[in-house]
Amino acid sequence: MGERIRISTGSPWEPVVGYSRAIRVGNRVEVAGTTAMKDGEVVGVGDAYAQTVQILTTIKEALERAGARLEDVVRTRMYVTDISKWEEIGRAHGEFFREIRPVATMVEVKALIDPELLVEIEAEAVVD
Repeated sequence: MGERIRISTGSPWEPVVGYSRAIRVGNRVEVAGTTAMKDGEVVGVGDAYAQTVQILTTIKEALERAGARLEDVVRTRMYVTDISKWEEIGRAHGEFFREIRPVATMVEVKALIDPELLVEIEAEAVVD
């Protein structure tokens, strides 16, 4: 199966909850549900587009630390608290993935861990 490489973003919640931002095993990289938190603060309060851009930037950085690129992403899953914001979220997703075109899922959820968070995204990548 290969060595397990854990990627941390230094979030205080990672050791408490017991998770990694990303894990690489062999040629697969899995990125955990990622929200628009930076330095303990929500980025883009009230703005689903800005939150999605921040999330995908964090995912991109985690992928790179695991030796992968956005071009290696084969799937994203987007959890949103208000599906009526799908166009804003989709536009930001398209700015990162327009040419890559991974399979993608977007579903509405009742809530995320903080009421100011509007979007959470997971990603899976396969490195060639």
